Amino acid sequence: MSGPIRHIVMWRLRGETPAERSAARLKVKTLFEGLRGRIDGLTHIEVGLDVSDVDYACDVVLFSEFADQAALQAYATHPEHLRVRQELGDLRIGRFQVDYPIKETGA
Repeated sequence: MSGPIRHIVMWRLRGETPAERSAARLKVKTLFEGLRGRIDGLTHIEVGLDVSDVDYACDVVLFSEFADQAALQAYATHPEHLRVRQELGDLRIGRFQVDYPIKETGA
């Protein structure tokens, strides 16, 4: 597969209280946004925090785009990405992921 690819990940996070969950959400957002400009082939990164507060919602969504499948694969083992994962430790209790090619739109 060649061409740009979108990588979306959603997490449920640990936290006994609303304050703990809020702090966990901000930590994930800060750490992943810190990857901006540090990984070749990562062309877009955005982190959203859930505001719906419904019991079935995820806490955080990572919306990222990569130049191609090879760039996404390189990201998985990139030292900066691995550092973020290590810093988050067991904060994540549920993880959902979708990767799909971005269709080029004609101008």
